[in-house]
Amino acid sequence: MWFILALLSSVFAAATSILAKVGIENVNSNLATAVRTAVVLVMAWGIVFITGAQHGIGGIGKKSWLFLILSGLATGASWLCYYKALQLGDASRVAPVDKFSIVLTLVMAAVFLHEQFTVKTIIGSILITAGTFFMIL
Repeated sequence: MWFILALLSSVFAAATSILAKVGIENVNSNLATAVRTAVVLVMAWGIVFITGAQHGIGGIGKKSWLFLILSGLATGASWLCYYKALQLGDASRVAPVDKFSIVLTLVMAAVFLHEQFTVKTIIGSILITAGTFFMIL
């Protein structure tokens, strides 16, 4: 199931890039990010209430709050940078650089979460890095 959801995430992320590129034409990138964020906020809370998950909010611990807030700040910074990059560059060049986050995630997971690199992840990371730079040249 995780693979299907990850694949759907990839499809929606691709659609996001194309829709955003068209949507930010003649719109301030920060304003566009705020509009997008408001839509995501309404959608996410709608799903929370539809599924009844709002009852779990009291059970969120201090550590989880801290890291969820930090994650939200990182997401916001990522989106602001991404929209500005989309406004300034081609979606076909911006998106691959954005997806370089895969390699950065693997490195951060090894450093901070002590996840192990395998030969497969090392080779994959090298290929993603090479592919990213090949696509933006």
